[in-house]
Amino acid sequence: MDIVGITLFLLFFVLLLLNIPIAASLGLASVITLFVFDLPLKISSFIMYASIAKFTLLAIPFFILAGMIMEKAGISRRLIDFANKSIGHIRGGLAIVSVLTSSFFAAISGSGPATVAALGTILIPAMDEEGYDKGMSSALLASAGAIGIIIPPSIAFVVYGVVAQVSIGKLFIAGIIPGLLFGLSLIVVSLIVSRKYTFRKRKIATPKELFESFKDAFWGLLTPFIVLGGIYGGVFTPTEAAGVAVFYGIFVGFVIYRELKLKDLFDLLVKSSISSAVVMMIVASASLFAWIITTQGIAANIAAAMIDFTSNKILILLMINFILLIAGMFIDAISAFYILLPIFIPILNTIGVDLTLFGVIMTVNLAIGQVTPPVGVNLYVACNIADIDLARISRSVLPFLVASIIALLIITYIPAVSLWLPELLGM
Repeated sequence: MDIVGITLFLLFFVLLLLNIPIAASLGLASVITLFVFDLPLKISSFIMYASIAKFTLLAIPFFILAGMIMEKAGISRRLIDFANKSIGHIRGGLAIVSVLTSSFFAAISGSGPATVAALGTILIPAMDEEGYDKGMSSALLASAGAIGIIIPPSIAFVVYGVVAQVSIGKLFIAGIIPGLLFGLSLIVVSLIVSRKYTFRKRKIATPKELFESFKDAFWGLLTPFIVLGGIYGGVFTPTEAAGVAVFYGIFVGFVIYRELKLKDLFDLLVKSSISSAVVMMIVASASLFAWIITTQGIAANIAAAMIDFTSNKILILLMINFILLIAGMFIDAISAFYILLPIFIPILNTIGVDLTLFGVIMTVNLAIGQVTPPVGVNLYVACNIADIDLARISRSVLPFLVASIIALLIITYIPAVSLWLPELLGM
């Protein structure tokens, strides 16, 4: 790496260590590098604007708003009740309920932290009352919430598709089986860990109670089928699907469940606007950072160095996974896509890795990053809900991290896990 690359990355990591927000760190590091090396500084505003002025990226604010609306409409509570009545009576059933509802709510919100926040406030206290350790229950919810960026529709897949120029619809369908595998690995570990706890007995729900809870949750259960069915049926694009999800959530909240009020809608619009603005600031700043990496030959030099080190596909994928796991400890998924994809894509093309497959691999890596200290955002959300410290949840999350990494390796080295479904559908 030449002096420009070293300066750029050094500035970025120094700013991160100074606790400067990621968007500002990316932007400042880029602008300072342009100024110091007399590179075209005027182009920065054009690059940053062009990076966010894309129709596809409109899916992000719509999916964020849709997730907030559906949580406020009471969908998450009804999903939990239905899952609880279905399997909550078996030993460790509430842990399974946590993973299943997280997987399903992930298909609504598309966001890890949003999934943890929406479900954790109900499930963590319920698991505590059942007899689970608070550290274990909060670690499980944080880990299960990470499924939010793997199961479609996923904000991470939208960004990856834009950066790597890959079909977002194909990425969505490719993420279904890996997301379920990720969830299954968490269920297995939670059942093993749960053996040491003593739970209170739960009665089995009667068929009538089960039917009533299903009927109550039906409109929530229908959401992913409308969104994904519309995309794969050719009715609308992923961006239009995000808009449909918003209006469907409003319809369910106002007409079906009647838990949504006009004043709630205003607050949700404000909150979703703030969240969307943060994401777009990261996209804009990261795009400038990525432009420097690409135009100054930094990406090509790093790619060439990795290929020179080894041309073995298995080892290269292992190295890339290791880099992504470390990166996920410090930066969010969106920043990682813009910073690292310009470096990885030439390598992937050389060793013949499908970019749709790599989109799933990279997203799973960054999902694990959401529950990896020191910057695991899901851990902080779960800590606040459970009222425990980071050290306690960090210890409890270790078994789930091991399970997640095993799932990652399966996804990496068995491409059919991700590609079988898209190929079956002729995508």
